Amino acid sequence: MTTPTPPPDAKATLHRYLQGAREALLWKTEGLSERELRMPRTPTGLNLLGLVKHAAGVELGYFGETFGRTWPAPDDVPWLPRPGEPWPEDPQVDFWATPDESAGFVTDLYRRVWAFADETIEALPLDAPGRVAWWGVRGGVTLHQVLVHVTVDLSRHAGHADILREGVDGAVGMRAGNTNVPGDVDYPAYTARLREIAERFPREA
Repeated sequence: MTTPTPPPDAKATLHRYLQGAREALLWKTEGLSERELRMPRTPTGLNLLGLVKHAAGVELGYFGETFGRTWPAPDDVPWLPRPGEPWPEDPQVDFWATPDESAGFVTDLYRRVWAFADETIEALPLDAPGRVAWWGVRGGVTLHQVLVHVTVDLSRHAGHADILREGVDGAVGMRAGNTNVPGDVDYPAYTARLREIAERFPREA
């Protein structure tokens, strides 16, 4: 008789996907200069280092304040308001690094935030209650909900980083050792073909 396979541990599964999104985001910054990491690459100013800084703030809020935990080094994150304080005047303050915030500092900060967040994840059951103050009346949550929310948010930003990095130097891929992109495609010919098809259609919808 075959022994049934036990179901996967739900929290471990959620955490694995969260960690994958974290690592994918940081991987997209490797090997680039401070200038390239900070350069805005969309009309709204999206940049690679800013995405990492934003991710650090996201995890601090959702895995810290939401569950009654305080980041032990507040001087590291002066752009984030303390509980009960209003958001800074600059609504994009967490999406760009100041000249004094080096890429090394932002990356190291995010790795330390991982450890802080992981302590919350490890200590609490999935049904542990929390409160997201900035969600207002919808702020009552569980660790399960927060894990899903943050993983979705970071995965979205890792996708942003995919596109930004490809625009810098053509580097593509899902993760180190597994690009998940076919390598035997003539991409100039492929994109030319797609462009030719697109141009058959009118510009206006």
